[in-house]
Amino acid sequence: MKIFGKTRIIVLIASIILLQNCTKAAEGSNAAPPAPELPVYTVITSPATVYQEFPTALEGKNNVEIRSQVDGYLDKIYVEEGAYVRAGQPLFKIDSRSYGEQMNMASANLQVANANIQKAKVEVDRLEPLVAAKVVSDVQLRTAKANYAAAVAAASQAKASVGSAKINVGFTTITAPVSGYIGRIPYKKGSLISRTDASPLTLLSDISEIYAYFSLSELDFIAFQNKYPGATLNEKLKNMPMVDLVIADNSTYPEKGKMSIVDGQFDKTTGAISVRAVFPNANGVLRTGNTGRVRMPQLFDKTLVIPQESTFEIQDKTYVYIVGKDKKVTGKPVKISGKTDSYYFISEGLSVGDKIVFTGIGALKDGVAIQPKAISSDSLLKAKPL
Repeated sequence: MKIFGKTRIIVLIASIILLQNCTKAAEGSNAAPPAPELPVYTVITSPATVYQEFPTALEGKNNVEIRSQVDGYLDKIYVEEGAYVRAGQPLFKIDSRSYGEQMNMASANLQVANANIQKAKVEVDRLEPLVAAKVVSDVQLRTAKANYAAAVAAASQAKASVGSAKINVGFTTITAPVSGYIGRIPYKKGSLISRTDASPLTLLSDISEIYAYFSLSELDFIAFQNKYPGATLNEKLKNMPMVDLVIADNSTYPEKGKMSIVDGQFDKTTGAISVRAVFPNANGVLRTGNTGRVRMPQLFDKTLVIPQESTFEIQDKTYVYIVGKDKKVTGKPVKISGKTDSYYFISEGLSVGDKIVFTGIGALKDGVAIQPKAISSDSLLKAKPL
């Protein structure tokens, strides 16, 4: 009987211990999970340069259509397509025989006109003393003087005809008006050339400088005017930094360009205004018709910098999770003034020293507590430079 009583006591004690363990396990299952450990970035300021890109079409400094000013057969072609020529260099020759004969005829007519002047002058000289002696009437003298004046006028007309004929003969040799590269030559030797032809003989392109034309929207233009110092638009252009040209293979052209002119008015259809940048092209790398992107720099002396992965968007607004002193996060909207490939520049919403969640923001919501793990801004900027 005693043994049986002891057994009941042992069983009772074991039951109490088991009940306590189950209670603790239940309490443990209802406890909140530990706060997640997330990297936290401290907002800093830094000087930075942001680039704004605009698609552009390139044109040479001078693009001249070479046309004939006389009609005739194309006798000679002195240049090859794509060749570089200098100003004054012969390009084409039009058959000049008919124009040479016209000049010979004009010269002969001038000689006849000069002879008529001499003949009329002799008649005037003969009549003057006779009229003075009243041997003949002055009517004959006045007639002779009129004939002399007509002969002089005819000589002037013949001289002009000679000059016109010489010009036409000169036009039969077509020379380069500027230095540059020869384009396609659609005509061949023996082709009949006319001044009214729709197609030019060729296109001569002076590409010592390249003009990159692009358009600014009204908002971009207003921002441009407000951004740079100067009382006039020309002064603002002078104070603007040099621009880059990104060519078709996404490489950056080695020469810097300078903004030069702005169009006089906005296009009513597109709401944009045309501007151009001028790039040196001494080696002839760029050609008329090339395309690319003009990259305009925007300089920030001191701006708030945050990583792009620290942001999220709700209804077209950009937010970050800012970490409070109680280690709880709160979503806060920010205003972006510029960006690079990895960073945003903030103009409103944050201050220097604010702490924001760097990554892992997808599962967060307002009021959630975290375990902040500070990351070095310097090391981040070194790994991903501005």
